[in-house]
Amino acid sequence: MRLWNDRRLRLALTGLGAQFLLALLAVGAFAVNTGNNLLYLVFALMLGMLLVSGILSRRALQGLRLAALDEGNLFARVRGGLRLRLEDAPRGRVRGLELHLALDGGRVEPGFLGTGSAQGESTVVLHARAERRGWARLRRLELRTQFPFGFLEKSRILELDQPILVLPHPRTPPAAPAGWRGEGHRTQSRPGSSSPEGARPLRPGDAPGRMHWKRTAQRREPWVRTFEEERPLGVHLRLDVDAWTPGRAFERELERLSGAILQARLQKREVSLELHGPGGAREIRGHTPCWRALALAEATGRGLPADASPAGD
Repeated sequence: MRLWNDRRLRLALTGLGAQFLLALLAVGAFAVNTGNNLLYLVFALMLGMLLVSGILSRRALQGLRLAALDEGNLFARVRGGLRLRLEDAPRGRVRGLELHLALDGGRVEPGFLGTGSAQGESTVVLHARAERRGWARLRRLELRTQFPFGFLEKSRILELDQPILVLPHPRTPPAAPAGWRGEGHRTQSRPGSSSPEGARPLRPGDAPGRMHWKRTAQRREPWVRTFEEERPLGVHLRLDVDAWTPGRAFERELERLSGAILQARLQKREVSLELHGPGGAREIRGHTPCWRALALAEATGRGLPADASPAGD
C-alpha cells in the first residue's frame, strides 16, 4: 500500500495496529448504537492517536539523505562493518528508524537510529557478511519506523547502486614449510646492526655463545642477548597468478596470504606484496592496498604446462 503519492514511502499495518483498529471500530459501533457521549470521546481519542502516529512517523522519515558509505575492510565470510553517514537536516529530531541495507551475495544486519545528531550528520554502523571476494553491490537502503505507538510500520526506500570490494577471507596462515616462497620475513640491515639490543629468556635452538651471563646470574635462569638485526621490519608476500588456475586451491592461497597480512597488521609490522601477472611484476606496500590487490587477483594459469597443476593444489 502506497503512502500518499510518494513512491518511496510504504505503509503496513502491524499486529498491534490491527488489534487497535478492531477496538476502534468496536468502540465506534457501540457509540453509534448507544449514543453514549463518553464512547464518542473515546473513539475520537483513539482516532486522534492514529492520526498523530501517521504525522510523527512521516516526519521521522523526512529530512534524511545518505551522505557517504564507508566500507572499511570487509572480508568474505566474516562479519564486518559498513559505516553509513546520513545528513540529518532537522537536527536532533527523534527518528526511531530501522535501517535495512540490501547487499548482492551477502546479508546485512539491520541497524537502528534513535535520535538525529545535533551536528547535522548521524552515523550508523551496519554489520554485513559477504560470501565471496571481489566486487559486490549495495542495491537499496530502506528506512523503517513504527514510531511512536507501533500501530503502523512506515518505510522509505533510497535506491542505491554502489559497488564495494570484498576482501579474501583471512585464513590463519600455517607454519611456513621449508622452500615455500609465498611469505618471507624481512629484518633490519644497517651498519651496527650486530650490536646487542637487549636480553630475553633462553629459547630452544639459541646458540650457547649468545648467553647473557650477567643477566643469567641476576635472574638465576638462562638469558641470551638479542640483536637489532632480529627485529622484523615486516612481511614480504609473493603471488604469481600465472602459476595458478582458477579454483578452490587458488582461493585457499589468497586466504592464506590475506591471513598473513592480518597477522602482520595485528603485530604492527609492515607488509609488501610482490604480484606477478600478465602485465609483469609489481610490488604493493601497505595492508589495505595488498588486501585490495588480492581481492581483485585472477588466476590465469599461463605459466603452467597443459598437464601440470600448481604447487599446493
